Amino acid sequence: MLAFIAMHRIAFMTILMKEIRRFMRIWQQTLLPPAITMTLYFIIFGSLIGSRIGEMSGISYMSFIMPGLIMMSVINNAYSNVSSSFFSNKFQRSVEELLVAPLPNSVILTGFVFGGVARGLMTGIIVTMVALFFTDVTVFNFWILSSVVLLSSILFSLAGFINALYANKFDDVSIVPTFLLTPLSYLGGVFFSTDLLPSHWQIVSQFNPILYMVNGFRYGMLGVSDVSLATCYTILISLILILFFISMRLLNRGKGIRP
Repeated sequence: MLAFIAMHRIAFMTILMKEIRRFMRIWQQTLLPPAITMTLYFIIFGSLIGSRIGEMSGISYMSFIMPGLIMMSVINNAYSNVSSSFFSNKFQRSVEELLVAPLPNSVILTGFVFGGVARGLMTGIIVTMVALFFTDVTVFNFWILSSVVLLSSILFSLAGFINALYANKFDDVSIVPTFLLTPLSYLGGVFFSTDLLPSHWQIVSQFNPILYMVNGFRYGMLGVSDVSLATCYTILISLILILFFISMRLLNRGKGIRP
């Protein structure tokens, strides 16, 4: 039994380290662009526009948008890492080597997912360091902060895995981030409080999962949130379980990877 567990642990760590080396090897494409993009967001929205807005929810606008920008970079990079990496393995047919290995599909899935988590967290740290040049970075509750960012990166890594399974060409990998992920991020309370929205739009915004991630992370940093923490954790954990079940079912069926 111990040998069986050790074999799976080695396999998981091998996939994870391969994923980390992959995005670290091309850091100019994976880690540098988010830092530049978020710097522009801080300058344009935080410094230029924020000085005219003043405060949001009782705090400076720069401090208000900081958690949202960090979370936006985390979920985008966690998603992109898994979707692009696993699809590349499909395209190069190297995924077949994993499928014929004596490994359960759960090990393959968690290896790729936590590779996406690693990139998401590393990007979040880089953006946080960028934020230090523009505003004070505070931590209201470290455990809430770390748990929300971890759960969010796991969730979008799973979503990226499902995208990679369904993708038939490289263009399919970018469809979801462009037409779904980006609009949801902008409408997820990154740049504004949902209290400013008309009542009917507040109801619509409650169906946006990114709203709960951004506000949960914002509470961990600043102690303010538009939604309850209980709702935030319930939605995050529920969505993770649903996407994990879907990912495992698709992987067991060989969706997109078997003729």
